[in-house]
Amino acid sequence: MPSGGSTAVPTTGKRAARPSFGKPRGFFGLSDRATTWILAAVLAVWAGALRLYKLGHVKTLIFDEVYYVRDAYTLLREGHERAWAKDISKAAFERGDIDSYLPDPQYVVHPPVGKWVIALGEWALGADNPWGWRISVAVLGTLGVLLLFFTVRRLLQNTVLAFLAAYLLSIDGVHLTHSRTSLLDLILGFFCLLAFYFLLRDRDHFRDALGRIEGAGEGFGHVTGVRWWRIAAGISLGLACGVKWSGLYFLAVFGIMTVLWDWTARKRYGDPRWKLRGFALDAIPAFFAMVGSAFVTYVLSWSGWFASQGGYFRNWAAENAHASNPVSEALLSLWHYHEEMYSFHVGLDSTHTYAAKPWLWLLQLRPTSFYYESYTYGEAGCEVEKCSAAITNIGNPLIWWFGTFALLVTLIVAIAKRNGTAAAILSGLIAGYLPWFQYLDRTIFQFYSVVFEPWLIMAIVFVFALMFGGHAASRTRKRIALLAIASLVVTMTLMSIFWWPLWTAQVIPYDLWRAHMWFDSWI
Repeated sequence: MPSGGSTAVPTTGKRAARPSFGKPRGFFGLSDRATTWILAAVLAVWAGALRLYKLGHVKTLIFDEVYYVRDAYTLLREGHERAWAKDISKAAFERGDIDSYLPDPQYVVHPPVGKWVIALGEWALGADNPWGWRISVAVLGTLGVLLLFFTVRRLLQNTVLAFLAAYLLSIDGVHLTHSRTSLLDLILGFFCLLAFYFLLRDRDHFRDALGRIEGAGEGFGHVTGVRWWRIAAGISLGLACGVKWSGLYFLAVFGIMTVLWDWTARKRYGDPRWKLRGFALDAIPAFFAMVGSAFVTYVLSWSGWFASQGGYFRNWAAENAHASNPVSEALLSLWHYHEEMYSFHVGLDSTHTYAAKPWLWLLQLRPTSFYYESYTYGEAGCEVEKCSAAITNIGNPLIWWFGTFALLVTLIVAIAKRNGTAAAILSGLIAGYLPWFQYLDRTIFQFYSVVFEPWLIMAIVFVFALMFGGHAASRTRKRIALLAIASLVVTMTLMSIFWWPLWTAQVIPYDLWRAHMWFDSWI
């Protein structure tokens, strides 16, 4: 790729401390640091503009916003979710009657972190307007684009690939529609990606420490002190679990991944007892650092519920004489609440028009309609006989279809070449996608794919790097690869322009809306 660093496939030699595509370099005489922050600023403005443009255009609660936006407001006001009157409360809330909730607690089936994030926007801009409902998630979506930029740059050591990855995420419909709608899944995905980034920082810090020890001829005992990056990853995963319990899969997969990184690093640097030391000095501390910090963070995320006396099941233990002191009563009540939440999730098998089995997700074969309105001539600016306004959670087809191919290539490289970078990319799919295949009898949706989308994008740019080759690649190969990659990115961009109206509820002729429905399953 042009001057952004080498694209050679990483080696597994002893001194290859990082699976590296070369050291990043700056552009136009600028330092790498200056180049990185200039590109980050460009991405922030670009991604933010796409996510904030007419954010309050739809003035009604969209899809599951009817639950999360209102729950967030009662969390902000009461510290726990309150119930709302059926039928009339949604319309009343949309009109600005935001205090029409009932004194009764609301039974909710997801932990509170995601709703606290939404509540921040309501606190800042008010809960009586669509901007207040959606601003927090829009900002987090923008930050997610930046986070992917810094993550890919560290993983692949290439600034151009990092920029392309962030750009593709910024223009994809799955991430964009989630960023403009206050659901929980983008928030979950952000904290999972943040944990991945922190673990990359921890990996590099550990390998650098091993390199210093080897250079000094010292023993391979305790290599570093407190692994603060690993603890930060645990906190991030605790927050992820505090959004949705599916964050647990990321905790398990990433926990295994970070230990394997330590073991392979010890082996690579010649530690004769890498297995024993890797278990005793790395794996066991990693468990306490990640699982311990995640657990504490998760429990603390329920602080509002603990502090209240009106939360759902808050007084269950006291009412049933299951404890003798306030602390044990609170913890037992929370445990009982979790048992009830778990029973709800495992028994969720109701039919839904947009339910989708997970094998449909990668090819975007059953997108979810978040919002749809029909208009006739003269209504809402409609200038033809019949118009439509839609928010369809469908990804850019070319990004997802090429991304599926890229995942297969990444899997082959990971297995055939024992490539650690490819394996790291696959970890996000293992944690965010594969677990859903055990829930085929449950009501699940394609829009969950936003959680693992960053790793699909990583696979795309990883394949770009393989196409381009390393320093030894011929000029002809590099030119052909550059032309192919540029053509792909331009075509992906044009496809996003085509789909933009259906991601942002623009009023368009019905025939144009219908032209986007390439398959019956997209309707």
